Amino acid sequence: MTIAIVGAGLGGLALARVLHVNGIDAVVYEREPSRDARGQGGMLDIHSGQRALREAGLIDEFYAIARGEGQDMRLLQPDGTLLLQHDTPDDAPLARPEVDRADLRNLLLDSIPEDVVRWGHAFESAADGVLHFADGSSATYDLLVGADGAQSRVRPLLTDARPVHIGQNVVEVGIPDIDRTHPDLAAMVGRGNYWVLGNGLSLAAQRNGDGRVRIGISFYNTAEDWFATSGIPFDDPAAARARLIDLLAGWDSRFTALIAACDDTIVPRSIHTLPIGLSWPSRPDVTLLGDAAHLMPPVGEGANMALLDGAVLGLTLAAHPNDFPSAVKEYEREMFERTGAAARMSADIQELLMSPDAAQKMLEFFQPS
Repeated sequence: MTIAIVGAGLGGLALARVLHVNGIDAVVYEREPSRDARGQGGMLDIHSGQRALREAGLIDEFYAIARGEGQDMRLLQPDGTLLLQHDTPDDAPLARPEVDRADLRNLLLDSIPEDVVRWGHAFESAADGVLHFADGSSATYDLLVGADGAQSRVRPLLTDARPVHIGQNVVEVGIPDIDRTHPDLAAMVGRGNYWVLGNGLSLAAQRNGDGRVRIGISFYNTAEDWFATSGIPFDDPAAARARLIDLLAGWDSRFTALIAACDDTIVPRSIHTLPIGLSWPSRPDVTLLGDAAHLMPPVGEGANMALLDGAVLGLTLAAHPNDFPSAVKEYEREMFERTGAAARMSADIQELLMSPDAAQKMLEFFQPS
């Protein structure tokens, strides 16, 4: 029985690893030409996803690359008022440590045989047990697992649902080697997450394992085409930084100093989600995991749910090695319930972030009375 996984992200690789641990072969088809073909993004807050890493036999290796100090958090208002500061003790449990996404992906890649991932295979279509790729090649499958992210090409085999814009647009910038280049800003940001909320905006600065601070400036209650009218010239980094500072008019100068110190990597991102509680009639030969199945607001659940999807599906297939249809139904029942709850919680947090008094509401969220 041939298991084909489309997408070498965290969920697809977690599935491949759990299957490998249980003596089941699978093939992962990835459109990128190599593991290092592009950057993998910033830090991830791994909490419930630790269960998946235990099932994969990788929890000790995960703790070796995780950053406990990444659990630190500072919450501020645009005028500079500090609302919350949490500094993690050195001996605190690794309940929600941060880990570099690239490091976690490499951990999973290194845990499976090298020939499991077929790089440079861009999925185009599937029918009657045959996968078709952009280069004209094909491969057979008995079970196809779509782990190919927000713009999944496998998803249409199961549902007509498409991601929709949620009124949030983000500009990502960053300061490399901040301890050396801007030690004053490094001290201000601290070891973990630095979050400024207010006036329909947020600035989230986060330490990365490579010494870079990644900064996301979110503009809430904005249209999907907002970037076209924002006046941010993305092809001119210096002018783009200046425009971003203008858009933070009235904010404390310490926060705009972060923007001024950024390098020339300036990336626009529009935020989309799938409907909360999305499900579909089960098919015996196709299923989905991760963002392909339940794309959520970026508030700390997506990667954890993807890891759990991969582990749960792998364990379920291992428990029903000769009955893929039953395994898929069992996995989907658990996945729909678990990720539906996570998506509802994520949407609730997103609503808090988009509210006029977001900073105070998030303070109450973190410190309930």
